[in-house]
Amino acid sequence: MATTIVVRKATRNDADAAARTLGAAFRHDPVMSWILPDLDRRTVGLPRFFATVARHLYLPAEACDLALRPDGTVGGVALWTPPNHPAPSPLTELRTLPGIWRAFGRRTLAAKQLGDLLRKNHPTEPHWYLAMLGSAPDVRGGGYGSALLHSTLDRVDAEHAAAYLESSNPDNIGYYERFGFTVTGELRVPGGPPIWPMLRAAR
Repeated sequence: MATTIVVRKATRNDADAAARTLGAAFRHDPVMSWILPDLDRRTVGLPRFFATVARHLYLPAEACDLALRPDGTVGGVALWTPPNHPAPSPLTELRTLPGIWRAFGRRTLAAKQLGDLLRKNHPTEPHWYLAMLGSAPDVRGGGYGSALLHSTLDRVDAEHAAAYLESSNPDNIGYYERFGFTVTGELRVPGGPPIWPMLRAAR
């Protein structure tokens, strides 16, 4: 009998658990591997990065979810921002800098170039933005990502809203297409790997 995956709203208290899960999920991601080429450095740095952005940028939007294993631990994470959520204030961005520096060190500039590129190419119309979706390696393929996507996309459709993400891994494009996302182009930081913006039209 299939296990029912429980999805619940993430809170600020979940930042570290979410960060550990995302760090493991993105350990071999092409873009994260470009920012932090050394695997050991990446293994340490990614949870620091995800904890920082989750705590300061995404969890305050109150639109992020966790998919739980049967024992209640975090198996998957989705970090969203809803339409018309205000952009981070200069003070908020300033507060992220120590954590980002601890995560990326000398590669912080590369991470900033990437972030600037993504912001520049965001859709201008209101949309739900899926910033991060990842599941722990031990449950990958077990439906955790699907449970997370269905949870929020049901709300997106109820609002007749659009949704948007950037796929940093070509292997994931077909997966997102099954949920109605369509590739709208290709982005690339000079010297870095490609990233594919994907839009899900309002329904």
